[in-house]
Amino acid sequence: MGKPVTIVVGSQIWVENPELVWIDGEVINIKGEDAEIQISNGNKVVAKVSKIYPKDMEMPAGGVDDMTKLSYLHEPGVLCNLATRYESNEIYTYTGNILIAINPFQSLSHLYDTVMMERYNGVPFGELGPHVFAIADAAYREMINEGKSNSILVSGESGAGKTETTKMLMRYLAYLGGNAAAEGRTVEQQVLESNPVLEAFGNAKTVKNNNSSRFGKFVEIQFDKRGRISGAAIRTYLLERSRVCQISDLERNYHCFYLLCAAPEQEKEKYKLGDPKSYHYLNQSNCYQLDGISDEHNYLSTRRAMDVVGISVVEQEAIFSVVAAILHLGNIDFANGEDNDSSVLKNDESLFHLQMTAELLMCNPRALEDALCKRVMVTPEEIIKRSLDPHGATVSRDGLAKTIYSRLFDWLVDKINVSIGQDPSSKCLIGVLDIYGFESFKTNSFEQFCINYTNEKLQQHFNKHVFKSEQEEYTREEIDWSYIEFVDNKDVLDLIEQKKGGIIALLDEACMFPKSTHDTFSQKLYQTFKDNKRFIKPKLTRSDFTIVHYAGEVQYQSDQFLDKNKDYIVPEHRDLLSASKCSFVAGLFPSLTEEAAKSSKFSSISSRFKLQLQHLMETLNATEPHYIRCIKPNNVLKPAIFENINVVQQLHSGGVLEAVRIKCAGYPTYRSFFEFLTRFRILAPEVLKMDFPENEACEKILEKMGLKGYQIGKTKVFLRAGQMAELDAKRALMLGDSAKVIQRRGRTHITRRKYVSIQEASICVQSFCRGELVRKLYKLKKRVNAVVKIQKTARKRLARKDYIKILFSSVVLQTSLRAMVARDELRYRVKVAIIIQTGLRAMAARDAFRYRVNAAVIIQVYEQWLLVMLLDVECNLSRELLFRLTWKKQKEKRQQSWSPLCKLIN
Repeated sequence: MGKPVTIVVGSQIWVENPELVWIDGEVINIKGEDAEIQISNGNKVVAKVSKIYPKDMEMPAGGVDDMTKLSYLHEPGVLCNLATRYESNEIYTYTGNILIAINPFQSLSHLYDTVMMERYNGVPFGELGPHVFAIADAAYREMINEGKSNSILVSGESGAGKTETTKMLMRYLAYLGGNAAAEGRTVEQQVLESNPVLEAFGNAKTVKNNNSSRFGKFVEIQFDKRGRISGAAIRTYLLERSRVCQISDLERNYHCFYLLCAAPEQEKEKYKLGDPKSYHYLNQSNCYQLDGISDEHNYLSTRRAMDVVGISVVEQEAIFSVVAAILHLGNIDFANGEDNDSSVLKNDESLFHLQMTAELLMCNPRALEDALCKRVMVTPEEIIKRSLDPHGATVSRDGLAKTIYSRLFDWLVDKINVSIGQDPSSKCLIGVLDIYGFESFKTNSFEQFCINYTNEKLQQHFNKHVFKSEQEEYTREEIDWSYIEFVDNKDVLDLIEQKKGGIIALLDEACMFPKSTHDTFSQKLYQTFKDNKRFIKPKLTRSDFTIVHYAGEVQYQSDQFLDKNKDYIVPEHRDLLSASKCSFVAGLFPSLTEEAAKSSKFSSISSRFKLQLQHLMETLNATEPHYIRCIKPNNVLKPAIFENINVVQQLHSGGVLEAVRIKCAGYPTYRSFFEFLTRFRILAPEVLKMDFPENEACEKILEKMGLKGYQIGKTKVFLRAGQMAELDAKRALMLGDSAKVIQRRGRTHITRRKYVSIQEASICVQSFCRGELVRKLYKLKKRVNAVVKIQKTARKRLARKDYIKILFSSVVLQTSLRAMVARDELRYRVKVAIIIQTGLRAMAARDAFRYRVNAAVIIQVYEQWLLVMLLDVECNLSRELLFRLTWKKQKEKRQQSWSPLCKLIN
């Protein structure tokens, strides 16, 4: 990767960080080779200038969809761009024509529906955003237009999403090359339905992935002249046979075992199967069920997929009988026989499982027991039958289980190929390679060695393709690239596969000698490769060895290399199963002819795998490759978590950073003339004033900056590693100087404007203050007047209130006094009235009495008068009348004088 040529104070950079791998910051001081950096988390660190990288401050907020658009193509820039895009659920990113796919660990169905397929159908590569459909469409269009076969290589570590990506590729190719009017089982349907079948028998749960492919797969999809799918073939590589007998905790065996244990009850009863926990090959781990996945449903789906790919019901029954037989076979335990060198069945349970295994495989139970517990040695003189101890019998049992399962898997692949059929007239094909990525664990055995060997071969092919793509770009631009050195990993491949003296050759040689052990094999490696820089002998180990791969060092444990490399079927096992009454089982182990037996005295897994790999590389070299690198963003398998350390490791192992290194070996940064001038015209403004052509203007700028090694193409400027950083640094310095001038002028202008503004403001403030002072004085006077008025009014109201209160009190008092006087007067008058009334009544009574007395006297007198004075009537009458008138007048006078008093009394 290119190192920055110029780092100055104020540069935005990337610096190494133990937790985040890379963290951004700003250079605040430089002393010699050391730079003091203020990083984004607030801390300050010191780092070597040679170990920091410039940060592209002009990168869009959402990142770029193609890494080649980055101004600085280096590890932190690549990592930052991927992380930025992943945050916004943009899981696909290009690096040239290489697609990087980050597993989102969540369903994004809208990215893979029919609408999205129609959107990418026929669109030129690069016009739409990065997508797996774009890669598939580019391969299909190139095949149709140029008549050349293409291949799509999908790689990545377990859990990175290779299997799902492969499914999407095949779905899209089936969409492009399918025949909608066809009836019955079409080729594309069979190709798609082969996936669940192979997943059931070739995939398993690992610590890193719930559906990890434990084999490599290359699907060749053939097309006719019209671009329709006319045939297909599936090739598989290096099935992990050891998983059948041995699994680690938190992992599962192959899915088919658990699917069969979850089958309907009548199926389980037929095979005498129970809970997975009761079988030795399954209960070595505590994991039996996958979250959110139904084994019952998947069993039925697998049976339906088998129907689609052309596996008959009879064959399906035979397949699951073999699977059930393997489970029963694993539960056969052994104990010491009559002597310590022999073995017998341990108990009745082992006998039951032996009988069930024999019944399902349709072979003789006694012959099966002998094949597990005994070996036949043929000598020139005689045939010797030797007994095995319990450990040897257990190894024999596991070897038989692995052999049966391996042959079953190979039969499935062959059957699918036969059912789908190949088109001999097809001239073009698209191959989809789904293969394991680079692996490095705490314990690395023979499987990891073969897997990493495969990745070394693919990396060499990848490097050649990237280098070729660079060459094509340089050729189009007509620039000289002859001196650019090709970065190759041939030395590692020679270490592994060299015919004489390679690790595989030495391994095969060790396997052919009966007395060889992993210790002798390791010592042979140490002696042969002691001077090889790619081979390291670890300290504190006797048999381990380390290979420096392109993706890093891997330490291998060789203790099982010899056993796992032997592709040898025990003759007793072959004879037992080839004599089976079940034609299916017998067909898995055809009997060998004498010549074939002689020619196959020794066969190794590594040699056979090496030959398969050579054929694969020949096929890939004959096609136009397209690459998809799958990345697992975290180890907890959850969405929205991006672990930098984990991703960087995969970028190394997936060859993405190797591709970056190859690009950096040439011209990693190139820009069109317009983009270059837009960005760097400030470095030589006089060039633009002279109206040069764009290419000459670019060259003038580069010459003025004193750069060497660049090249001017037809439409682009090609810069060597670090030159973009140097131009940006000079641009930053010039912008900084210009900024200082602008700032000085600006500060002068701003200061003068500020002074004038302050002066005007002070006058305004003074005027305002004076006005405010007068207004406040006026307000004060107004308040004084208001206060006086308020006081006057208040006093008036208080006086009125007091007056009203006094008035009210006086009225009340007067009322009370008048009432009291009136009451006293009333009492007095009542008393007076009573007295007067009493007097009047007494006087009236006396008058009445007198009157009556007088009347009586008068009457008496009158009578006497009448009697005496009859004669003198007129005289008496006159006297009486005078008397009466006098008395009446007196009475009226008395009544007139009494009337006011009577009224008062009444």
